[in-house]
Amino acid sequence: MPPRPFAIHVPDAVLDDLRQRLGRTRWPAQIADAGWDYGANVTYIRELCEYWRSGYDWRLHEGHLNRHPGFLCEVDGVDIHFWHIKGKGPAPFPLLLIHGWPGSIFEFSFLIDQLTDPAAHGGRPEDAFDLVIPALPGFGFGGAPRERGWGISRIAAAFDTLMTRELGYPRYGVQGGDWGGIISAKMASAYGDHVAGVHLNFVVAPPPAQPAEADRAAIAARDAFQAAETGYSNVQSTKPDSLTVAQADSPAGLAAWVVEKFHAWSDHPGNVEATFPKDVLLTNLMFYWAPNSVASAARIYYEARRDPGAFMYPKVEVPTGVAVFPKEPWRVPRNWAEQRFTVTRWTELPRGGHFAALEQPDLLREEIVEFFRTVR
Repeated sequence: MPPRPFAIHVPDAVLDDLRQRLGRTRWPAQIADAGWDYGANVTYIRELCEYWRSGYDWRLHEGHLNRHPGFLCEVDGVDIHFWHIKGKGPAPFPLLLIHGWPGSIFEFSFLIDQLTDPAAHGGRPEDAFDLVIPALPGFGFGGAPRERGWGISRIAAAFDTLMTRELGYPRYGVQGGDWGGIISAKMASAYGDHVAGVHLNFVVAPPPAQPAEADRAAIAARDAFQAAETGYSNVQSTKPDSLTVAQADSPAGLAAWVVEKFHAWSDHPGNVEATFPKDVLLTNLMFYWAPNSVASAARIYYEARRDPGAFMYPKVEVPTGVAVFPKEPWRVPRNWAEQRFTVTRWTELPRGGHFAALEQPDLLREEIVEFFRTVR
């Protein structure tokens, strides 16, 4: 079905209900000296939610989001919501940007203008991109799967169909972090005849069968992180609906679950707002709260765990660029990545973390531009 124009519009009744729920939140008591070590810091989440209730202007941000041409397109029975921004240059290169959890297409907002119209921002017009920025099925304001089986393989197939059959791009690039990185890698492996190159700021790769000393240190760091910080993943990949009933009912509960990850996975000096102002955190949260997509988004973990092709696939033969941000919790050494990818560019950046497009948009943009110059 051809793409149909679509603009984000949240009904006033939804906004009124949000403010009422925030005002009625029953807050738990917190241990006096607790910071973020018990999870979300209740004092901070209360402060954030009070601003959400009384100071945050969704209509302002809704207008900014709708500045980008939005569309819905039914692929494999699900309406995919995406932005499609045409580049300004002699031959804009089509590039699919894919977000993850607990992010949204909003993550890429601060990359769009410079990537689509580089000449207007001091760049070279021949570096322009046609950007396609889809919401993952079940995330945000698009459609949600109504059946089992929407794991990584099926999402990758749907996005390739969107790019080739629906938008008419026989050759394109992909870029992503978090689930977006996993889906990008899957697309590069499964659809190498269409994908000209893949750029990642999140790489999944195992250690060598015969690890060296440096590998053993990286394995120990990985295992420590897995033990201490991945409870959220275990819940969402086994019993997501037990959790998301609460989050669909309580905006404060949703904020606590999501913002704790922005605090834990990002590069900041201890104050999450040094990297993400309240308006940034809340605009991202609105992609989960306003369309009630909390549950359908969380299920990507459940479906991926049951998708045998999600993480196991032939080596990616297309050129691969990797941007390594120092506070990315899942970063792997280059020799691990080279077992699974044809790495042609590997850059270790001086700052930034898991949400690179929001944290360090200029650094990520430079890496994207430099890498795709080699595969245009």
